[in-house]
Amino acid sequence: MIWLVVLLFVLILLRVPIAFGLGFVSVIGIMLTNPDLLINVPRRLFSGVNNFTLVAVPLFVLAGEIMTRGGISKRLIDFSKTLVGPLPGGLAMVVVLASLFFSALTGTAIAAAAAIGGMMIPAMTKEGYDVRFSSSLVATAATIGPIIPPSIVLILYGVIASVSIGDLFVAGIIPGLAMGVGLMIYSYFVGKKNNYRSADRRATFKEIAVGAKDAVLALIMPIIIIGGIVSGIFTATESGVIAVLYALIISLFVYREIKIKDLWPILMNTAKTSSTIIFLIGFASLFIWFLSFNQIPNQLIDLMGPVAQNPILLLLVINVILLIAGTFIDTISAVSIFTPLFLPLVLVAGIDPIHFGIVMAVNLTIGMVTPPLGVCLFVTASIAKIKVPKMFKYLIPQIAILIVILLIITYMPQVILFPVELMQ
Repeated sequence: MIWLVVLLFVLILLRVPIAFGLGFVSVIGIMLTNPDLLINVPRRLFSGVNNFTLVAVPLFVLAGEIMTRGGISKRLIDFSKTLVGPLPGGLAMVVVLASLFFSALTGTAIAAAAAIGGMMIPAMTKEGYDVRFSSSLVATAATIGPIIPPSIVLILYGVIASVSIGDLFVAGIIPGLAMGVGLMIYSYFVGKKNNYRSADRRATFKEIAVGAKDAVLALIMPIIIIGGIVSGIFTATESGVIAVLYALIISLFVYREIKIKDLWPILMNTAKTSSTIIFLIGFASLFIWFLSFNQIPNQLIDLMGPVAQNPILLLLVINVILLIAGTFIDTISAVSIFTPLFLPLVLVAGIDPIHFGIVMAVNLTIGMVTPPLGVCLFVTASIAKIKVPKMFKYLIPQIAILIVILLIITYMPQVILFPVELMQ
């Protein structure tokens, strides 16, 4: 029955929507093996989305929409300029730092690429930065979004793999920070080489304090979310409610960047995005049940032979597969497809599922800046008004940095598991 998995990827290459591809393959497989089980299809679709934890998905999408329109991104960028703006490559470092802050609020790469790119790419062009460098950097920095908590990708993986979303959130902090630091170091050297400098003096303590005052309300939100989850005050799902409430209060009554009338388009965008994700999860649940019923993961274990028993080789093979798949499958869809396929192999090899979840998330986010799909590349290319291939000169070393970090967290699991163990 492994040929059905191959059929799924053929459908994906033919641009069939992922959800329909999962449903089609599952139904065909059931018809060929046991047509009487077709009666279970509606039940499996419903049970797949009948999960309280999934309430967090539309909540965090809504919180992200409110924050994007609520003036929070502008204040984060201004504060980042105060911190690192005068350094060589300062504005480039601002992009990365602002992405770190913004990602910790929204958890989505596309939102970060659009919000920060819309402000920073024109500003960097005005300061003499190569538009190829600035647009590629905004895209790669945005990939931190699905890693730094809160993260919709990690929520989805946690639901499918039945592991603690709170632990996944904590485990994602160090990889996300490492990605940010790596890109900032690269930006510093590019800035030094090309003499990219935005100011002649560093900000005074007073200027930093003023900038922090404007941004502090945005910056403490991830602290509230992570702190509440770790301390047990609320669950990861309930933290979504806190995020929405906090974003509404700050955007409506403190920053006053949005009005009540602006909430309707925000809610509509949230509904469109969330319904797509939930629809996909329903068909992914059917696909997972089909795989388990036909013992396809066991067939994969037998097919891979000694590789499936060796954690080092297994992780290497999985990383290569995910890096290739991430170039043409979006992150959420890839998590839905590959988690049920690879998780049984990972567990047999004795790999921690929390560790594997972070490896998968980092791996697939690299795909968001890897052609041909590279959705973040197309977002920033449209803002910069250039063709995606023009970014490659600067994009390749940036992707190389992310892959080095991927290899470190793949083969040094304690780097990401230590904070989880510390919090327990």
